[in-house]
Amino acid sequence: MAQQHAGKTWFITGASRGFGRIWTEAALKRGDKVAATARKLESIADFKEKYGENVLTLELDVTKPGQAKAAVEQAHAHFGKLDIVLNNAGYSLVGTVEEASADDIRLLYETNVIGPVAVIQAALPLLRQQGGGHIIGTSSNVGHITYPVIGYYCSSKWAFEAIHESLAAEVKAFGIHVSLIEPGAYATEFGSQDSLKFTQNLDLYNDFKANFFTQLRGLERGNPNATTDAVFALVDAAEPPLRFHLGKHNLPTVRAAYAERLKTWEEWDAISSAAQGQVE
Repeated sequence: MAQQHAGKTWFITGASRGFGRIWTEAALKRGDKVAATARKLESIADFKEKYGENVLTLELDVTKPGQAKAAVEQAHAHFGKLDIVLNNAGYSLVGTVEEASADDIRLLYETNVIGPVAVIQAALPLLRQQGGGHIIGTSSNVGHITYPVIGYYCSSKWAFEAIHESLAAEVKAFGIHVSLIEPGAYATEFGSQDSLKFTQNLDLYNDFKANFFTQLRGLERGNPNATTDAVFALVDAAEPPLRFHLGKHNLPTVRAAYAERLKTWEEWDAISSAAQGQVE
């Protein structure tokens, strides 16, 4: 296992609440430097009061590419380097596939997919110039599985995962690591009104959604403050993994999902293989 060592410089989006706030404060407490960003500067002003020169607070709405580029460049110029670029900003869209409008879906993807890409694209030239770095994205266990009613949120995480997997292969030669943090259910503010947006409501889904929300409330939730040592182990590792679960329930859930997929593919393999045909 890698030994913890302070002295890293972070760039973190969505630092005002949830995991973003917890990891920002934990990094600062261990002596790291952090460029903390949020849509509203006043929501992270307390970091400046507590940690002084070790923190740079920046206003950033990730759906504005120009603002993302300016924030990354300002942070790099201010600290002289960025060891870790952590895309944490995001929200969940709640509604069935039928209930969501095109605008609902588009806005979700602008925040959860296109916004993080803008941050990554702004950071890559700087990380190459400095000889390496670590790009991290906060994903979810729903980057592998799906639930009804939050299907579009799940889809944004599947896209997020695919982009990071491709990115990891593309930037490895530059000494840049890429990791996905995949939390399970945690008692964060992610379920608050600030982190959820709702589609229109069709009454025919009311009973289905009520049952779904009852199941969600029954999930065992982890303590988000217990995640900091795991995140530090990830960022301090000489060879960090591409995918990294947080919590004890992810692996059994993902293992079962992939076992079911493999079973189905194998049952249909003869038909699938026959569809290969031969080039005449």
